[in-house]
Amino acid sequence: MRHTILALLLSLAAPCTMRGQSHLAPCQETPEQKAQRMEWFDHAKLGIFIHWGIYAVNGISESWSFYNNYIPYEDYMNQCRGFTASAYNPQQWAALIKQSGAQYAVITTKHHDGVSLWDTKVSKLSTRHATAARRDVLTPFAKAIREQGLKLGFYYSLLDWSHPDYPNHTKTTIRYHIKDDSARWQRFLSFNNAQLSELSTTYHPDLFWFDGDWEQTAADWHASEIVARLRHDNSKVVINSRIQGYGDYATPEQGIPILRPQARYWELCATMNDSWGYQPLDNNIKPTHMLLRTFVDCLSKGGNLLLGIGPRADGTIPQWQQDVLKEFGRWTSKHHEAIYHTQAGLPAECFQGYTTLSPDSTTLYLYLPSPPGHGLVEVKGIANTVHRVWVVGNGHILSHKVYNKNFWNAHPGNIYISVPTSVLDPQITVLALLLDGPLRLDLGTGRPITAN
Repeated sequence: MRHTILALLLSLAAPCTMRGQSHLAPCQETPEQKAQRMEWFDHAKLGIFIHWGIYAVNGISESWSFYNNYIPYEDYMNQCRGFTASAYNPQQWAALIKQSGAQYAVITTKHHDGVSLWDTKVSKLSTRHATAARRDVLTPFAKAIREQGLKLGFYYSLLDWSHPDYPNHTKTTIRYHIKDDSARWQRFLSFNNAQLSELSTTYHPDLFWFDGDWEQTAADWHASEIVARLRHDNSKVVINSRIQGYGDYATPEQGIPILRPQARYWELCATMNDSWGYQPLDNNIKPTHMLLRTFVDCLSKGGNLLLGIGPRADGTIPQWQQDVLKEFGRWTSKHHEAIYHTQAGLPAECFQGYTTLSPDSTTLYLYLPSPPGHGLVEVKGIANTVHRVWVVGNGHILSHKVYNKNFWNAHPGNIYISVPTSVLDPQITVLALLLDGPLRLDLGTGRPITAN
């Protein structure tokens, strides 16, 4: 057994395969190569996060219900009997996700409770063997997502509170300490690595979304080796940051960052109410308008939104969640030019709202979540000439005028745009400003008159 574990760890330590080489060698990825690998993620802007598991049976908190001792572990696991997936239609799921305007989907292949959605060969704790569904529910989902031309993402919990070789069980009970039983910990690592290998080599996901890394150190997880193995399987795979910082992008949760994150790539994951999984008693539902504002806030700061849904145990998606996705679809279809491939917009001082720029920085997009006061929108600090202003999605040309721009200094003045109520979108109106070249800003403090 010791030799088997050593061989596995040595294989995991092998970094990604370099192009044109038949052997494993250290992967020296340049910034340009990473930018190319991350390009689809950077352009995607919207993803859908699916939390589906046995916790939907009683509509309780996924995994945390037993970990926090809200209910006994045995009662939590008894939900396996009610997880039927009897009305599960992965093609319908994928079509709805596509309709929403999302470019990728991330599904919980295994949450902290250890129940796998696929027919894993290293455990019987799966929907195939342990639940009333008696089948692998991940494979048809992956196929349906691919058929819709969407990118496929897998959530995977590094920790597993059900596994007998994992140190922690609940917040008040532990099985052992790693330092006291390293052999037992190695058995768990072998199990984890085997499951990750199954997911990686069987489905070839575009993205791995790790969670649960906080309970152990990077060294204990062998985090760098995990990433190296996944990169060996697929050199283009994108990995989130929740693997002790060895990933590609940051993942703030629920709360939109107030300031633009320093990370080049980032994604906000957020729920439609206060719950990730299906919880029928959670009626703190966020209005669609609020969720769209969250989305354009992410766009304005150069990030993505990963919007959560929680299907029922039978595989149906609650109608109110479907309605949100369909309204997202209406809005994203109408305003696609101001969403995908855009980059972060103006400094906050220049516009009282959300903004983005086209890839070449020659078109500025303004997002108006509510009707502007007196029908006017103001933009400051733009040193460019604005050739044209129009309403995205209907093409109406809007009048604009520059004030406070004097011939005797270079101060750019203030741009005022007239926005009649007749052009407003029911959710968020988007304006486009065509500039005379790439955006130039003048953020000076003003100048005294020196000639007149």
